Amino acid sequence: MAQKITIEPVTRVEGHGKVTIQLDDNLNVAQTRLHIVEFRGFERFVQGRPYWEAPVLVQRLCGICPVSHHLAAAKALDVIVGAGTGHGLTATGEKMRRLMHYGQMFQSHALHFFHLSSPDFLLGYDADPEIRNVVGVALNFPELATQGVMMRKYGQEVIHHTAGKKIHGTGAIPGGINKNLTTEERDILLKGDDPLNADKMIEWAEGGLQFFKDFYLKNQEFVDSFAYFPSNHLSLVREDGALDLYHGVLRAVDADGKKVLDDVDYQEYHKLIEEEVRNWSYMKFPYLKHLGKDDGWYRVGPLARLNTADFIPTPIAQREFEAFKAHTNGKPNNYCLHTHWARLIELLHSAEVIKELLLDTDLQKDDLVVTGNKTNEGVGLIEAPRGTLFHHYQINEDDQITMANLIVSTTNNNEPMNRSVNFVAKNMMTGQATITEPMKNAVEVAIRAYDPCLSCATHALGKMPLDIRLIGANGEELDHYRS
Repeated sequence: MAQKITIEPVTRVEGHGKVTIQLDDNLNVAQTRLHIVEFRGFERFVQGRPYWEAPVLVQRLCGICPVSHHLAAAKALDVIVGAGTGHGLTATGEKMRRLMHYGQMFQSHALHFFHLSSPDFLLGYDADPEIRNVVGVALNFPELATQGVMMRKYGQEVIHHTAGKKIHGTGAIPGGINKNLTTEERDILLKGDDPLNADKMIEWAEGGLQFFKDFYLKNQEFVDSFAYFPSNHLSLVREDGALDLYHGVLRAVDADGKKVLDDVDYQEYHKLIEEEVRNWSYMKFPYLKHLGKDDGWYRVGPLARLNTADFIPTPIAQREFEAFKAHTNGKPNNYCLHTHWARLIELLHSAEVIKELLLDTDLQKDDLVVTGNKTNEGVGLIEAPRGTLFHHYQINEDDQITMANLIVSTTNNNEPMNRSVNFVAKNMMTGQATITEPMKNAVEVAIRAYDPCLSCATHALGKMPLDIRLIGANGEELDHYRS
């Protein structure tokens, strides 16, 4: 008998979503969908506002990744105020932004792995849901849980000292930054009270990475067979091919490692990427235009970044990168759960970069802002924790924003997330007369690998669909209207 399975809400992610799985009369999985059920209209909210407000306004999209939106917007406005892109800022301006950004990467990756994903690894994806959470981790693995909390706290302190606040800061402004890092602030972050110092964070990041590698050795068959499928991968890379989470050129490779975007200027992104709309989700489906919507979809995020980059420019993370690449003989890695492996390598890299930046005396200088000839349009890209983040703005002669387009990391991962859901559902639910809670959580495990931020990922196209249901006193539906 045909039946419909609904997983709502999807747990241990940022934002709200649900999954529907349709089984046919033979109990085969016929259709799966990840629905994003909340609506955000920031692309419309910012229209009419002075352009310099954008870096502060757009970060209200999210309390988890506000720094990413803050910096992506600021980078777009750098172009508008004539400061150029990337290295057009002063050394202090660029390095302060980088420190802020790598603090964001560090705290977000620590939050996701230790708080949201580790319960599935430490306690088992089929464990009792009453203990399969961060509380269960704290009770059974207190040292690891404490490290996760303290690592996130350290990253938040980096943000505090660079952006002015831990959440929704104001540090980045068009053309630069509004403060430097004092020697006192530097010393707090560099060699503060144990364990909140740079060296301890590197040590703990190495430990977290070793934990996952040990888990993988014991569970290789499960990890490698879980939501494996080929895809394209897209990210920024530095002009020499290095991993760079703050700035670079756009590169995409296919499942075999062939470049399908060859280090192009991201100011031209709109010529390269199209967004498809489907009527069952508020989240769009981006794809590379020249490959078409059937073949042009791609992944972003830690896994994609390690598949597109040629090397990592910090020594310990580079050593781990080489081991990661060796696992697939240098070819792109298409294993969904290996995203956690890649994320922890980036966590380690972020800790190394933070220490390098803290040792740079440019952070104490006072030359903070660059301006030039103003234009009416700018694009800013950054590698957010979850993947490539696009901000695009146009302004009028009164300095008001007239157009804003945001393609956030989770939107870029929409198609691969749906494919991961489909893969797991077909492999675990087909032919099963009884659908168990662990089977449903396995679907969530696939989604959580992408660390989706569903709050950020919804935006307007024309108008918001209106769905009204009139329900009678006995619960029956009396009328239904959908625009």
